[in-house]
Amino acid sequence: MTHRILVVDDEAIARDNLAILLRKRKYEVDTAANGEEAMRALAGADYDLVLTDLMMDDMDGMALLRHIRQHHADTEVIMITGYATVETAVLAMQEGAYHYLAKPYRIEEARALVQKALEKRALNQEVHRLREQLRERSLPVPILGSAPCIVELKRLIAKVAPAEASVLILGETGTGKELAARMVHLFSRRSDRRFLAINCGAFNDALLESELFGHEQGAFSGAARLKKGLFEAAEGGTLFLDEVGEMSLAMQVKLLRTLQERSIRRVGGTVDIPVDVRLVAATNRDLKREAEAGTFRADLFYRLNVVSLRMPPLSERRADIPLLARYFTEKSARDMQVAPPAIGQDALDALARYPFPGNVRELQNIMERAVVLCSDGVIKAGHLPPDLFEAPDHVMRGDERKALTLDDNERDHIMWMLEHAGGNRTLAARLLGIDRASLWRKLKRFGVEAG
Repeated sequence: MTHRILVVDDEAIARDNLAILLRKRKYEVDTAANGEEAMRALAGADYDLVLTDLMMDDMDGMALLRHIRQHHADTEVIMITGYATVETAVLAMQEGAYHYLAKPYRIEEARALVQKALEKRALNQEVHRLREQLRERSLPVPILGSAPCIVELKRLIAKVAPAEASVLILGETGTGKELAARMVHLFSRRSDRRFLAINCGAFNDALLESELFGHEQGAFSGAARLKKGLFEAAEGGTLFLDEVGEMSLAMQVKLLRTLQERSIRRVGGTVDIPVDVRLVAATNRDLKREAEAGTFRADLFYRLNVVSLRMPPLSERRADIPLLARYFTEKSARDMQVAPPAIGQDALDALARYPFPGNVRELQNIMERAVVLCSDGVIKAGHLPPDLFEAPDHVMRGDERKALTLDDNERDHIMWMLEHAGGNRTLAARLLGIDRASLWRKLKRFGVEAG
């Protein structure tokens, strides 16, 4: 895609030199000698970026900037000035300029700034495109991003969704496994029926069996009336089993029977009830290794793992961080019914350096917090949690971290979060996005004594 740029300057030599510089980078460049010419050009074409001199006769750069923000809101603006005072730069950026370029500028400096402005424009267009897609298809939060691993994930979802095969979604905590499951459902032939989800780690065996298969009246103390389970309630649709690796061996046997027979039996019942449900399961554990070790049923693993999708951690798609940060900022602002703040470059730089052990969910929480704390319309580094600047060594060693198993990563992250919660397990569970019972089971599995 060729980007289109407008250069505005009343000095012909400066205008032409900058245009030549940009054309060498294969950009499509138009020029204007003043603000009036620039407005006519903008009315007749869609520009990705405008570079305008600040000091011009008749209509100065600030007036042109305000016109662009009012009538061409998606176009980025870089202000060129030979009067590069702090006040001028701050005022231009408060009015909506992407940045400023101080004369005399170096060629590489100009090229880099133009490239960053165009990248921001592309990210904003991606958010807009997906927001339109969201409205048109009534999708939940879409899987945002253009990193190669995310592009491949979207391709696989589109390919496997129309099939009826069971899907196993693998990935660390906070990578968006339920979101992927919802997209599998929404792009499937079952999209007009129900999507139901359950966290298998949140229930003991008796409660999980009742939730999944239902129970007959009088099946146990407190069963005052018949209750249909999720398999029946999701008839014709999709059932998502999150944290399926937390399911006990006894419950695994019952789930396996359901998948083999395509029928369920309510707790306390004697009749087999046929069910037509597509199963999507998710785990942050290495079920293949556990199946080989005998801690997870191998026959169930192969039933669940007909098709597998891997959710990449945020550390593998760092180029998507600005896009995701802006999306969550806008979403939080809408939820709070406030104007969405901009994100300052110092905040974006801090986010770019942070390893995100909690993945996309952690980034969402960070941006929600920043929107709450921001009061001047720009999220700065000071609005971000102190943890971003104090990341522990075990999450900073990228090459070593990739060599760890999912279990090792999960254990390290849980212990780190527990430490930052001051040992408060209820708070740690909330920060991790799981319930306290699930946290207790995970700690027990890792050999950490209950407290």
